[in-house]
Amino acid sequence: MTQSTELRAAYGFCHQRVAAHYENFPVASWLLPRHLRGPVAAIYCFARTADDLADEDPRPVPERRADLEAMRAHILELESPEAESEPEWKALADACQRHALPVQPFSDLIDAFIQDLDQKRYATFGEVMEYCRRSANPVGRLLLHLYTNPSDEMLGHSDAICSALQLINFYQDLRQDLEENDRIYLPQEDMARYGVSETLLASGVTSLPLRNLMQFQYARADRLLRAGAPLGGMLGGRMGLEVRAIVNAGARVLWRLRQQDDVFARPRLRPRDKWIVLRQSLFPRRRHRA
Repeated sequence: MTQSTELRAAYGFCHQRVAAHYENFPVASWLLPRHLRGPVAAIYCFARTADDLADEDPRPVPERRADLEAMRAHILELESPEAESEPEWKALADACQRHALPVQPFSDLIDAFIQDLDQKRYATFGEVMEYCRRSANPVGRLLLHLYTNPSDEMLGHSDAICSALQLINFYQDLRQDLEENDRIYLPQEDMARYGVSETLLASGVTSLPLRNLMQFQYARADRLLRAGAPLGGMLGGRMGLEVRAIVNAGARVLWRLRQQDDVFARPRLRPRDKWIVLRQSLFPRRRHRA
């Protein structure tokens, strides 16, 4: 088997992992430039593996923490794809080598997932945003580095988009995070302000106070998403199209969340939603009715 064949198989493995995990937002989609789809899938595989260690692995916390630290050590020592035996690491080594990706974003991701092992509550929105800085923003920064040498302005827009998408994920996974991981990402200060106790949240009942709380959260995520949206116009070609699609998909999920009677229901974008997202992404200057 030649090296190129091995790399194709490694990237193929990463693409399969992407396809196996449903996302409302495009991940390594056909909208991207073809030569970037594999590297994006490799980055996603790294994040997915670390996230699964934090959320789905049944082993004791110390063992999972040790594995996450081992992932950090591995990425810091990553060299050539030939030196790697596992497909996800082979693909990631090739992506890092080919595109001179910075290491710090990968380390930040590990920090966030280690934090998930220990921290289950967030007192303020500032604490939540600090978590987003390490759990979501690194992915956007890595994608920018795949495409260009990003300016500070680009990085700022990317951070706003990624933090907004992370918040949206929190909002659509309220029930799952609480029931499966005893984790609440809603700021405790906001819950107190709107009169939503943990008992009320755990009841799974969409009360008026909870609805008001979530509408406040949705508006907050929407502002962040809009703040980052100019990035889609700053990037050219298919990369700009991908970013616009991600932003529009996030906005569409927020729209679905706002319309739902049950704040605990996880919305899925329907074919009509996806068509609207694509149309708005292809023709960003036009306004379309939902």
